[in-house]
Amino acid sequence: MIDHSSTSTPVTDLKPVRRALLSVTDKTGLIEFARALAAHNVELVSTGGTSKALRDAGLTVRDISDLTGFPEMLDGRVKTLHPKVHGGILHIRSNPEHVAAVTEHAIQPIDMVVVNLYAFEKTSQKPGVAFAEVIENIDIGGPSMVRSAAKNFEDVAIVTSVADYPALAEELIANSGSLTRATRWRLAKQAFAVTAAYDAGIATALGSIVEPSGPAVFANDQLPTTIRVIEPLAKTLRYGENPHQKAALYTDGSGKGVAAALQLQGKELSYNNIVDLDACWELVSEFDETAVVIIKHTNPCGAATGSTVLEAYKRALEADPVSAFGGVLGINREVDADAAEEIAKLFVEAIVAPSYTPEAIARFAAKKNLRLLQITPADTPRVLKQVSGGLLVQDSDRLRVKQSDLTIPTDRKPTQEEMRALLFAWTICKHVKSNAIVYARFSEGHGQTVGIGAGQMSRVDAARFGAMKAVLPLAGSVAASDAFFPFPDGLETVAKAGATAVIQPGGSVRDVEVIEAANKLGVAMVFTGIRHFRHG
Repeated sequence: MIDHSSTSTPVTDLKPVRRALLSVTDKTGLIEFARALAAHNVELVSTGGTSKALRDAGLTVRDISDLTGFPEMLDGRVKTLHPKVHGGILHIRSNPEHVAAVTEHAIQPIDMVVVNLYAFEKTSQKPGVAFAEVIENIDIGGPSMVRSAAKNFEDVAIVTSVADYPALAEELIANSGSLTRATRWRLAKQAFAVTAAYDAGIATALGSIVEPSGPAVFANDQLPTTIRVIEPLAKTLRYGENPHQKAALYTDGSGKGVAAALQLQGKELSYNNIVDLDACWELVSEFDETAVVIIKHTNPCGAATGSTVLEAYKRALEADPVSAFGGVLGINREVDADAAEEIAKLFVEAIVAPSYTPEAIARFAAKKNLRLLQITPADTPRVLKQVSGGLLVQDSDRLRVKQSDLTIPTDRKPTQEEMRALLFAWTICKHVKSNAIVYARFSEGHGQTVGIGAGQMSRVDAARFGAMKAVLPLAGSVAASDAFFPFPDGLETVAKAGATAVIQPGGSVRDVEVIEAANKLGVAMVFTGIRHFRHG
């Protein structure tokens, strides 16, 4: 005979749900969950719009004003801030004094609170939103109930996520209308994370408002006085950069970006996959035209534009087919069947794109380990990097250079084809680890990398390494340098490799010497006036 007693749920661990207070902004799944509660004879108490939604669905609902004996007032600002609500939530059922107090004042127990909060961040981010509307969307009663219920998790279940509804409904069935302590504890921890994130969002938004009247004026060009990083755990990863390191993925809740991308197929994403995918998507998103980027260890090894995804992919692969093996692909257009057919011939770890045709997905299906991600673009205004004892914060490098921004200090001016190649190379160079030199060309109406020198301690070495990596002919190419040439030797190295035009920030104390070297070699050179260091 097998003894199951050690694995069964202790009776004292279960707490029945007899009365639930529901007050939600997001009503997704609300009716189904309320019906699951009603099936266990749970009394439903509700407020405002939530109460109406439940009644419209045919459910029996008790208004909050009936529970409290006090009407909702001040345009709904005061409805749950009442002793009969918080006393019903907060009293400890096993404490005789608490029980006597709530009995004396006719306070009825509330065993479950179902709350999601006013959409403050969504409201505050609306273009032209009025300051008064921002303030009005600061939820007071909701967070108060969430914190009360979470604090008293021993007796009360706090439900803050729509995603928890199905599992809770199943647990109520399994336990005849009761929930386990483990579940209540899990929900409580989640609830405190919700209120912390909510308050952080309010503090961040209000902290950037410079004019508290009329339309809310946000000082988006100023760094915040306090950084609050509160992001929920999305999933635990197998390991970090190396197998001996623990790792996990956290998300900002926006449902956008690589962190929230929909994985259509393939093995579980690794820490390094996610880092490479993010680098890939950042670069390929820079292009308005159809583009494909192949990333290896966060650096591009091949990048190109084209009339179609297939054409762009072939050109990107042609730039460095050896390094592309086992790489990550970023594509800024829907992937079709023709492109999928060709891409499937190469071993790649992962692909990120905004969408895929059904035919493309069918062709990738044979590559069972290939991680296929569908992304919704996200705006990341700032970059955070942890250092010992603190954080470094900076604006994201969103600056794009146009031809009209450039100055030409050399005797020879770039041809129009060289100019287009220079701007293409400059875009790629921005996403290469410093010191960076990128060789590129513009042919058949589209840009293509030729050789990439990444992460070298010397700019001359970066120029030499980029030329060494070139598979395509360097003669007639152009070169981009992410920072100025401190000496003429870097310029001379790219010219010797075959580059006929160079794009660089300028600003060196030896600019005159570099310009003289370019003139002597017949190289056209343009200055951007800005640099694009990328230290990681």
